[in-house]
Amino acid sequence: MGRPRRTSSLGEDIRGDTSAPGISTMSTSHAQRVASRSRRRALSKPRPASKSRVRSFFTWYREISYRKTWINPLAAMALVAGAYSLNPTPENPLHACIFLSYPEPPDPTSHAPTETQYGKGMNDFLFVLFYTFFFSFTREFLMQQVLRPLAIWCGIGKKSKVSRFMEQTYTAIYFSVFGPFGLYVMSRTPIWYFNTTAFYERYPHYTHTADFKAYYLLQAAYWSQQAIVLMLQLEKPRKDFRELVLHHIVTLSLIGLSYRFHFTWIGVAVFVTHDISDFFLATSKTLNYLDHPFTGPYFAFFIFVWIYMRHYINLKVIWSILTEFETVGVWELNWVTQVYKCRIAQVIAGSLLGSLQAVNLFWLWLILKIAWRYAVTNIAQDERSDDEDEEESSESIEADSPKPEAPCGDERDIKKKI
Repeated sequence: MGRPRRTSSLGEDIRGDTSAPGISTMSTSHAQRVASRSRRRALSKPRPASKSRVRSFFTWYREISYRKTWINPLAAMALVAGAYSLNPTPENPLHACIFLSYPEPPDPTSHAPTETQYGKGMNDFLFVLFYTFFFSFTREFLMQQVLRPLAIWCGIGKKSKVSRFMEQTYTAIYFSVFGPFGLYVMSRTPIWYFNTTAFYERYPHYTHTADFKAYYLLQAAYWSQQAIVLMLQLEKPRKDFRELVLHHIVTLSLIGLSYRFHFTWIGVAVFVTHDISDFFLATSKTLNYLDHPFTGPYFAFFIFVWIYMRHYINLKVIWSILTEFETVGVWELNWVTQVYKCRIAQVIAGSLLGSLQAVNLFWLWLILKIAWRYAVTNIAQDERSDDEDEEESSESIEADSPKPEAPCGDERDIKKKI
């Protein structure tokens, strides 16, 4: 039985998170729910022997994948892994989906002179695509099978709060891994600790160590998965939806352009600042949903981390683009030798990071408004989405949750019929 709980400690939802909603937490339409009931009724009825078992299987699979949204990405990954296992060698085209491509001998002039280097190429898209499915699976599986029961056990009854708890706890789990991973990768390069001069001294960075390349491409896969889910969110977005979309567009542009044009050392620094602040943001929101007594002090510490990472450090990076980009290292545009450190690259990098900084400043303003209300006026008003809580004030997670809904009839009988 879940423990009783009061309203959120801060009285409202903390803004600034960049996570898209999960597929399992999206609203379902009336037509989808009707179709689901129709499928379950069809599966619960006895079928004549002449009816195709194949048709019954596909009806069952469509229903189970509707309720368990992690099944489709798992099936896609299983197909790739199964096909690769038939010939588990680098010659198998599917090798690039699971493992890094383009290994090269160690470079004595690099910061890791004894380690295998990895170049860049089209196969990297296959790696990102496969791990986009991987992050889709892990997110939906953890949210539905682990975090939803945990939210109910913790006494969160409102549907909107359960969904947010699931999304933010998963986000915290992800960044608890990739935040330290990014710091580790950075610590093994000359750019530690945010040494901006080193961004440009050895440019261009054609190759990378295995941990560096894996970190960068896995981040690309994570943000690609987030962008795909965000595009599927067609109903009732939160109030800062436009800023969220802008953030994802800028983020994916920075990832793609920095990787293609060899500015990845700048990219790692930006990744780290956002990953660490996102971890503290997600955990702060989670504590808020749990009405934890430590919510207030932790929220204050989160604001400090946010300002330091997303503003002080990122403004330092932007300042380096204005002052060091041209003066440190090579300065030329050469498509043959793939050297792109020139004026147009400086303008694009500065503009994208400036846009990201503008979005972060907007979110900081909203965060500080919440802090002011909590500390001084104690006004409780949820600004995350348009009147979301008011519409669901009497709605609980048990009342209308189509995704985990059990099928009509005896599920064992359904399985027997297929």
